[in-house]
Amino acid sequence: MAFDEELAARVRAAVGERADFTERRMFGGLAIMVHTHMAVGVTRDELMVHVGTDGHEAALAAGAHELRMGDRVMRGTVGVAASATADEETLRAWVDRGVDLALATPPKPARR
Repeated sequence: MAFDEELAARVRAAVGERADFTERRMFGGLAIMVHTHMAVGVTRDELMVHVGTDGHEAALAAGAHELRMGDRVMRGTVGVAASATADEETLRAWVDRGVDLALATPPKPARR
């Protein structure tokens, strides 16, 4: 499944201003990894943001929607529609949520 390359470029730029990152292909899209954790991603034409279980309800109240994998809700990760990320300020606010959480979480140990 393809993802919006223009949105991905905007997300890369926003994350790059805050932290070093790597990219992984996940969920049929692109995941941006910060401090060994997925911070944000792009699936199809929308933003995916890891907000943590504690931030899930607040993110929904701010306009995000639940993400599902089959019948299961991906609690702690939300989707943000393309229309809600059209302006840079709003996109950066959502990206900041994911980056802040990733930076506040201890890195995962290296796999052997």
